[in-house]
Amino acid sequence: MSQTPIASINKVTEDTYRISIALPAMMPGGFSFNQYLVVDEKPLLFHTGPKKLFALICEQIETVLPVSKLRYIAFSHVEADECGSLPEFLAAAPQAQPVCSEVAAMISVSDMVDVAPLTMADGQKLSLGKHQLAWQSTPHLPHGWECGYFFDETTKTLFCGDLFTQPGMGERPLVSDDIFGPSEAFRGQMDYYSHSRDTSRMIEKLAQLNPSLLACMHGSAWSGEGASLLRRLGTSLAQP
Repeated sequence: MSQTPIASINKVTEDTYRISIALPAMMPGGFSFNQYLVVDEKPLLFHTGPKKLFALICEQIETVLPVSKLRYIAFSHVEADECGSLPEFLAAAPQAQPVCSEVAAMISVSDMVDVAPLTMADGQKLSLGKHQLAWQSTPHLPHGWECGYFFDETTKTLFCGDLFTQPGMGERPLVSDDIFGPSEAFRGQMDYYSHSRDTSRMIEKLAQLNPSLLACMHGSAWSGEGASLLRRLGTSLAQP
């Protein structure tokens, strides 16, 4: 197998594209980094990817719309794969604004870049035009005090970041079969959860959104009864 990164972009639901950069050499079996593009009057990118992958990610975005037309660059929490390319995207898209939690802006983002971030409180809405997004604050789920997710009320998509991280190359953009087993097996090998005291409450908050698509950051996006899958995760996390 070639060790060269493999880039792709695929539509996973209405106006929403999964950009994936698979790295065969990162670990046995490879690993993938996903970004999600919502095309609307004010296009939004969720996750920037690491700085070293910026050019590859831009190439994929450009097959759908010019990077310069992006208006919002959003992410779950502060890590290289979540926002490592934020300065580069802001330079390439002069009208764009970072979007993050209030905590992320306070502790990191306001100092990382010169463009003032749009800060989101729990439940706060962001209109892209047709698509209406609601911010879900989830401190320490799975990690990071500043962690949170966007829920697209228009397509019932939960941009769920590191939840349900799957190993491998993520060759299939969208699946409806089991991702819980692979993601839990991976968590068993490399536990990246903080196991917060509020985990159960936050999982239930996400489940009550009844998402029908989970836009995972690593591996395939998933289509199905999201509330049930989230509650399975919550039960697993509650076990000692």
